Amino acid sequence: MPESKVYVAIMAGGVGSRFWPASRNKHPKQFLDILGLGKSLLQLTFERFLKICPAEHIFIVTNAAYHDLVQQQLPQITDNQILLEPSRNDTAPCIAYAAFKMQALDATANLIVAPSDHIILDTDAFIKTLRQGLDFCATNDALLTLGIRPTRPDTGYGYIHFEPTPVRESVHRVKQFTEKPPLAQARTFVERGDYLWNAGIFVWRVQTVLQALQRHAADIYTILEAGNDLYNTPAEQAFIDAKYPDTPSISIDFAIMEKADNVFTIPSDFGWSDLGTWASLYAESEKDANGNVIQAEQVLVEEMNRCLVRAPKGKLLVIKGLEGFIVIDEPDVLLIHPMEREQEIKQLTAQLMQRNEENYL
Repeated sequence: MPESKVYVAIMAGGVGSRFWPASRNKHPKQFLDILGLGKSLLQLTFERFLKICPAEHIFIVTNAAYHDLVQQQLPQITDNQILLEPSRNDTAPCIAYAAFKMQALDATANLIVAPSDHIILDTDAFIKTLRQGLDFCATNDALLTLGIRPTRPDTGYGYIHFEPTPVRESVHRVKQFTEKPPLAQARTFVERGDYLWNAGIFVWRVQTVLQALQRHAADIYTILEAGNDLYNTPAEQAFIDAKYPDTPSISIDFAIMEKADNVFTIPSDFGWSDLGTWASLYAESEKDANGNVIQAEQVLVEEMNRCLVRAPKGKLLVIKGLEGFIVIDEPDVLLIHPMEREQEIKQLTAQLMQRNEENYL
């Protein structure tokens, strides 16, 4: 697959509320250096895709409020490569917008769609898998999603049930999608061996996904298809601002992937994590001898075990006698929360909203 035919749409419009208080509405997690590597998750994602296509073929789909953040973090891209959503309508309208825009640039384009905030530890294996997917989709009207071989029964992921016999090399037909299952069912899926985690990374020809949208999500298709003559012109944004909010809020899985009969997957293993919570960051990070993950320059700790600690530069943290906690120190908010109950952090942000404390969100 020549690079000139490969385009990438990186979805970067979420708010990342489970990473509060580091992730805020005005500066969500994809723009943060969550991993302590000196680069944001968005920057790491962008650089990863430079191995498969040129920078001018990588587009960022984000909320209009984050235009300046994208420009600051990715100064090498043009304004036309930043797709600004005036409303948050989930992934189906987001992907449809990107597909129509790519079609206007190149009707024979091959499109990769990926979130901006995932961890990929083995970039070479990731790119190899994407090339396999691109090659398959080049000669098949296929909607292909990358599936991750599960390492544990996790109830936080959706699952892909696939046909054990490949249709070509490592490509398998998808039998069924299952949303986040209860633990017992997740255990069964992992034991069976023919289930994968749904990574939310897609490969397809632009024409194939637009045909699927036209067939299975006609309301989205009809609204955005009306702008065909406007994409990649100065009139594009005014059209999107006026019409995009009318699209239904629905995920791409519900809109087309669970309905279509031409869905395929590649069972993959490239060190993936969706990095959805502080606990997942803790699980994916290197730990000290006491099982702690510390992102801070100055710390004095005693009797601290299995904790995640994050503090700004120039701040000394002194901690003693703490086990299994998340400690996130931001200039205006200090969070000290049990690791095993970190799913409740999102509820805390809802309480702040009810108390009209939006300045902390």
